[in-house]
Amino acid sequence: MSDKNAQASTNNSAVLITSVDRADDLQDVITALSEALGGARCLHTVGGAHGATVDQAVLDPESALDTIVSAVEADRAANEGAVVLTGSGNLDFDFRIATVAGAGVIVVAGGEGCHTEAAKARVRLALSSAAQRHSEVLAVVLTGEEAAEAGKTLELDVPVVAVDDAEGLRKVVSREVTTVMTPQRFQWWLLQRAKADKRHIVLPEGDDDRILEAADYLLREDICELTILGDPDAMKARAAELGFDIDAAHLWNPQTSEYVEQFAEQFAEMRKAKGVTLEQARETMQDISYFATMMIHNGLVDGMVSGAAHTTAHTIRPSLQIIKTKPSASTVSSLFLMVMDNSLWGFADCAVLPKPAPEQLGEIAVVSAETAASFGIDARVAMLSYSTGASGTGEDVDRVKAGLAKAKELAPDLAVDGPLQFDAAIDPSVAAKKMPDSTVAGKATVFVFPDLDAGNIGYKIAQRCGGALAIGPILQGLNKPVNDLSRGATVPDIINTVAITAIQAGGN
Repeated sequence: MSDKNAQASTNNSAVLITSVDRADDLQDVITALSEALGGARCLHTVGGAHGATVDQAVLDPESALDTIVSAVEADRAANEGAVVLTGSGNLDFDFRIATVAGAGVIVVAGGEGCHTEAAKARVRLALSSAAQRHSEVLAVVLTGEEAAEAGKTLELDVPVVAVDDAEGLRKVVSREVTTVMTPQRFQWWLLQRAKADKRHIVLPEGDDDRILEAADYLLREDICELTILGDPDAMKARAAELGFDIDAAHLWNPQTSEYVEQFAEQFAEMRKAKGVTLEQARETMQDISYFATMMIHNGLVDGMVSGAAHTTAHTIRPSLQIIKTKPSASTVSSLFLMVMDNSLWGFADCAVLPKPAPEQLGEIAVVSAETAASFGIDARVAMLSYSTGASGTGEDVDRVKAGLAKAKELAPDLAVDGPLQFDAAIDPSVAAKKMPDSTVAGKATVFVFPDLDAGNIGYKIAQRCGGALAIGPILQGLNKPVNDLSRGATVPDIINTVAITAIQAGGN
């Protein structure tokens, strides 16, 4: 995931087969491809023992894709050699499967029918659909007695091979395939990375059903170690009522914990200059966010995820008082990872600072680049504005220009530029006209918005209208990882945020 599109070339260890006309002799193609790949095993993506169920694929395709990519990656981890994946019969869904699984595609068509214009059109439409899903078609394989002859009539941008052409099949399946970072694949990667460096995360809101459900998944998949705050008996009873298993979690009641007095004494000492007494500190430690943050401070856990039922301020305030910011940071900001088919970007600040001062904008640019890099993004930072370069004037433009200067002062080697309009930041043709000498314009991967209005609106437009997976907000600038949830957070949001927090903890 080193570039804007989060792509990398990989050995072609998986091939997915799908058909434009439900060819009856699909098994012949599977056998031929298996032989061409040196005896590849077959894995059913839908309807098989290790794939998604048909009902899951129909009713919840996003969940089905998660199931499929996990199954494919588990198979790769357990076995050597190539695998042939059988498609679902739905072309669009099959192309999505291929993309998330990093598989090349073989499109099968009956040779007898490919003499007709209608049949040729079906093949071309299939290839167009594959391109839209960023799926790489290795070849069109024709079946039947007329396959070789029919292949001569198809004028395509991909190889056309008869099923009995063993050498032709070996040639097409030997090609390298570009793996594209789709939302489903990124989520799988995120969880696997968190799992590889298992960390201990505290969830203070144990009275929220979403937290219990997320905990059930995280523990079942062994993603991290968890402490959940609340009434242990009540949490166990509610989890059992909902069918969740949280037995592997540490369940703490902050009100009765043996650490309350220790935490209160420490907090009183930290805040004595502010006039905080020991009695006031004891009262403060009854607050779940303060208690959880003191757990981080004392090394009992590695990070915290909160905010499902509390405000951002309620999550951040204890962190600023106890954990504090890094020496290189003067403020806390946030970044969203925006995952789309074929793109992985960072958006900042979309959740914390209403109107950052120029110095804060510069700092946001630098820390956002660092955060993005920790998740595999080659950070090229665009300082966004309604103006590009010297084309506009005004207080807000000047603030962005000053922020750019601060970013360059803090990180002279950082690829950062501005002011940039969004189109100039992402579109090479626009960039060539407006900022031809920029190393960032046209290929930005991290976007710093001028204020919270723009940032929050921007990420939600990308999420709701552009189909982006928005992961975050990831809080930046703190000495230890603390992350805030939206009060409308879904269970997948919580799972992703816990994984991110664990990864951040591993980088500290």
